[in-house]
Amino acid sequence: MKRIKSIALASLMLLMPLIGACTKKQEAEKPTEKPAEEAQAEDAKTSNQLIIYSPLTQSMIDSMTTAFEQETGIKVECLAMGTGDALKRIETEAANPQADILWSGTIGTVKNKSEFFADYTCVNEDAFYDEYKNSEGNLTRFDTIPSVIMVNTDLIGDIKVEGYEDLLNPELKGKIAFADPAASSSSFEHLVNILYAMGNGKADDGWDYMEKFAAQLDGKLLGGSSAVYKGVADGEYTVGLTFEQGAAQYVGAGSPVKVVYMKEGVIFRGDGVYIIKGAPNEKNAQKFVDWLTSKDVQTMMNNTQFRRTIRKDVEAGEAMEPMENIKVIKDDESDSAAHKQEWIDKFKDIFTK
Repeated sequence: MKRIKSIALASLMLLMPLIGACTKKQEAEKPTEKPAEEAQAEDAKTSNQLIIYSPLTQSMIDSMTTAFEQETGIKVECLAMGTGDALKRIETEAANPQADILWSGTIGTVKNKSEFFADYTCVNEDAFYDEYKNSEGNLTRFDTIPSVIMVNTDLIGDIKVEGYEDLLNPELKGKIAFADPAASSSSFEHLVNILYAMGNGKADDGWDYMEKFAAQLDGKLLGGSSAVYKGVADGEYTVGLTFEQGAAQYVGAGSPVKVVYMKEGVIFRGDGVYIIKGAPNEKNAQKFVDWLTSKDVQTMMNNTQFRRTIRKDVEAGEAMEPMENIKVIKDDESDSAAHKQEWIDKFKDIFTK
């Protein structure tokens, strides 16, 4: 009996290293459990969702996001709001971002809050005109928005309108649609365009013209951008100061209107798509930026949404004048943004005299 026990003990001792090796191998092969926070972060990166804040029209949002969903399978939720409201919300949520993308908002406006957006260079950058490339690292352009004059061709008669100077014609007094620059971003952009164009490149020299123009409004100041292009298209006003998309959509629909690019000069304002820093669905946000700036999507957007492309290989739509036929002028975007409230207040003082 003692001999049997000794043999068994010896055998067990021989097997111990093998058992230990197997145990270690099993432990090595056993998946390491990730902390809950890390697992949640990984799930977010591979999610099938994209959340957007945007000041664009609902029709454009619906049309474009539907196309993106169909092509990628990513589900989009877009909350429509003004650029200013979106920037305030993004700043408030900075510690715990609730959205992935701010879609639209001029570079000059968003640049002042650029610390809330993540660096990303889209795959289509080489196709952009040089002036619209993402030199900042986190400000991707997706289109450009020129200021224009919209003219009702049924009402204009023999009155010539080729630029700002023609708007001082006494026959147009009280017939010009213009929105409050404090309420309308497109009207503020026109205010900037006027100051630089009529000041020959010096904003401070454009206020003499602005006083004459304000008198031509005859006390009429509209509450928003849409009231301008709708007012001209509906025949309430003969001319209006608006942005290209607002006017071109009516040209494309066959309304009795035309688009005038001011002979004194037109500022083309870059409009951007921005990935929010700390976005919960960052990979999907990058996919959206790449998709939006692709040639096929830019062509579709250019022709159906009347948003002017920033790609060199896409021609302007039929309702839009080619850029080479327009006198293009520039301002200092950062400087204009810095003076925004000052210039709005000054215009208000002039208008209310």
